[in-house]
Amino acid sequence: MAAPQKTVKLNNGLEIPILGLGTWKSAPGEVSKAVEYALKEAGYRHIDCAFGYGNEKEVGEGIRASGVPREQIWITSKLWSTYHRKVEEALDITLKNLGVDYLDLFLMHWPVPLRPNEKNDLIPLRPDGSRDVDEEWKITDTWKQLEDLQKRGKVRSIGVSNMSQKTLEKFLPKVSIKPAVNQLEIHVYNPQHELLSYLRKEGIVPQAYSPLGSTGSPLVSDEVVVEVAKTHGAQPVDVLLGYLVAKDIVVLPKSVTPARIASNYSGALAAASKLSTDDLAKLDSLAAAGKQKRFVAPPWPVDLGFADWPTPETVYHVSI
Repeated sequence: MAAPQKTVKLNNGLEIPILGLGTWKSAPGEVSKAVEYALKEAGYRHIDCAFGYGNEKEVGEGIRASGVPREQIWITSKLWSTYHRKVEEALDITLKNLGVDYLDLFLMHWPVPLRPNEKNDLIPLRPDGSRDVDEEWKITDTWKQLEDLQKRGKVRSIGVSNMSQKTLEKFLPKVSIKPAVNQLEIHVYNPQHELLSYLRKEGIVPQAYSPLGSTGSPLVSDEVVVEVAKTHGAQPVDVLLGYLVAKDIVVLPKSVTPARIASNYSGALAAASKLSTDDLAKLDSLAAAGKQKRFVAPPWPVDLGFADWPTPETVYHVSI
C-alpha cells in the first residue's frame, strides 16, 4: 500500500505532491516502465521531465500505461534553452511528446537562452567551443511568454530552475506572475540555506533535483547520515530524502528500478516524520563543516550568480 500523499501549497493556491519521480538520465526503454510503475504501483502522483532529457515520449507512454487518470497526475516539464524566443512552440512539442493537453508546471530550465542552429543541437556551440549564448535576448521576455501560456490555461503553473538569488533579485521586480517554484540541486552537501531562506520570503517553493547527489556520490555513506539512519532504523537514502521532505522541499529522486522507486517514496515520508530538530541541525551543518559540493555544474559561459559555481574565463552576457 502506497504511503499517503503529502503536498506543498504553491503561491497560486495549487497543491504540488512533495515527492515526484525524476526522469533525468533515465534511458529510453527504461523510463516508460519506471513511470508506469511509479504511478500504478508505488503511489506517485508527480512526474518531473524535460524536453532536454530526450525521453518525453517514453514518459508519456508510461503515464498512459499506468491507467491513472491525467487529472490525478502532476506533470512538470521544462523549456529548453534553444526555445527562449519561441516558448509556445516548445510547449506544443512537449505536449505532443507526452500525449497530454496541458502541463501542471512549466519551468525555464536554465536562465540562459541559446541560439538554435540548423542541426537543432541541444547545445549549439560557438567556434571557440563555448555554448552559443543568445546575448540579445532578455529572459524576462521569455517569462512574458510563459505568463501568457498560464493565463490561457495551457499550463497551470510556471517556474524557474537553476536561478540564484542574485539573478532572482534582478528578475522578480520585472515580472507580473511570480515563479511558483525554483528547481535546484539541493541535498545535504549543497543545502543552499541562504537561497532557500530568500525563496521562502518571496513565496517561491524550492524543488530538489539530484537529492542523493550523483551516481557513486558520498552522500549515502556519509558518517552523519549513516548515524542518523541507524538511530531511526532507516536507510541512509531514506534520511537524505526525508531531510528535504521535512523542510517542505519538493523532492525528485530518479530511479528506474521498481524496488528503489517504491522505497524512495515510502522511506522518504517515513523518515521525514521521524527526524528530530537535532537530526535536521546535524544534517544542515554538513556542508559548512567542509563538505560543500555540487554534483551538477555544466559549463555555462555566463555568471549564474552562485558563489560556488565554476565560472569559465569567457563570460557572455545574459540580459534580464
